[in-house]
Amino acid sequence: MTKKVFVLFLLISLPNFAQDGQNVGWITKFGLAGGFNPVWVMPNVDPVNSMLPNFGVDQLSTSGMMAYGGSGYIYILLVENLRIGGMGFGLTQSREGNVNGVNRQVDYSLSMGGVTIEYTLPILKTPAISVGAILGTGSINIDLYQNTNSAEWNDTWSGFGTETDTKMNSIENTFYTITPTLNIDYPVTRYLAFRIGTGYIVTFADDWKLNNELKLNGVPSDLNANSFFIQAGVYLGFFAF
Repeated sequence: MTKKVFVLFLLISLPNFAQDGQNVGWITKFGLAGGFNPVWVMPNVDPVNSMLPNFGVDQLSTSGMMAYGGSGYIYILLVENLRIGGMGFGLTQSREGNVNGVNRQVDYSLSMGGVTIEYTLPILKTPAISVGAILGTGSINIDLYQNTNSAEWNDTWSGFGTETDTKMNSIENTFYTITPTLNIDYPVTRYLAFRIGTGYIVTFADDWKLNNELKLNGVPSDLNANSFFIQAGVYLGFFAF
């Protein structure tokens, strides 16, 4: 409930910040840019890790995972210091093992993207300090593989309905997100800027699917993409602040 209240407060506050800036004559920002973002994400993978020892592979990292993506924005002139854009990123972490001569692998993937809405506080000329949110969608995918070192083409088509060493299960959760963000952008020239920022992914939707859209029941409620993240960025564009 606290997270939802914080998100609602943040979204309501953006127009008020903009109006206050017009009244007191603060510094108006302008520019547009696009760039590359490495993102350190810290999702809860404990429910997955609890299953991996019996599956025969090492556990996933609990201290965070590196994702990569990109983002861009443009300041709109209708509301001073307000910028809109988009951001997306994704990651995959794999673990492999061998059980009685059979190879096993787990791939954990997390991706999200959406529209960004940010208000740059007009209290400083540089850097640009912006609060806002990402409104978008994302997914978690957990893929389980079991196979021998090689396979035959004909067996690929005839192995259904029989015991075989080659198996795969794909588990997926698709979610919506409202992600509050705080970013600091520092332009080193008119055309180059660096970013450091943070945020918290808040997700909605706890439905899980197995393989061909089969509903999966009994998934732990704490297996989701809710997570703090830290991002960096290198941007090219035009910065008038």
